[in-house]
Amino acid sequence: MNITQSMIDALPVLLTGARITVLYAVGAMLLGLPLAFLVALGRSAPWPPVRWLLDLYVSFIRGTPLLVQIFVLYYGLPGLGVTLDPVTSGVAALSLNVAAYMSVTIRASLDAVGRGQREAARSLGLSSSQTMRFVVLPQALRIGLPSLMNSLIGLIKDTSLVSVITVTELLRSAQLVIARTFEPFGPYLAAALIYWLISSLLGLVQSRLERRLHRPGPA
Repeated sequence: MNITQSMIDALPVLLTGARITVLYAVGAMLLGLPLAFLVALGRSAPWPPVRWLLDLYVSFIRGTPLLVQIFVLYYGLPGLGVTLDPVTSGVAALSLNVAAYMSVTIRASLDAVGRGQREAARSLGLSSSQTMRFVVLPQALRIGLPSLMNSLIGLIKDTSLVSVITVTELLRSAQLVIARTFEPFGPYLAAALIYWLISSLLGLVQSRLERRLHRPGPA
């Protein structure tokens, strides 16, 4: 069987796996983004124990491989009496991982909004929540959008690691095809091209969002 034909034959299975990959990434992003925002705010909280715990969480996640984190949740927790299925373990590991990285981006973006703008908003009668919503967050979003979108693109690729706990995402789908056909190059190449296509599409979305956020309003 030639390489092109093996790629074509593998496509139906790979596209099903790609759908699972996207669902995993989107699910982890939806769970991780609110957690990242809370962590970013908590690391600036006036309570030292909270700051220390959150700093430890971010340091641990950023200092250990994602694969090890997946193993800890899926294989390690049963030793403590907590058993998670592969789907829950995968989503939890991805969410906790991306939240730690995004919290750093969010914190830096919030800090980049000048204190003078906050004080000006308060002098105009805006409450703290209104200042955050109408003044700080829109500017922080423009600042942090590239890094946040890069996190999502990275998350698409990181989902391949959940294949080690038998989640049938894109990479695992390619492995199943290879186990049946004994033709590795075509399915792996097709999977790589699908990852590249998804990442490229997200890159286009990122560029469009950046242009829209930086577009000047009406005079």
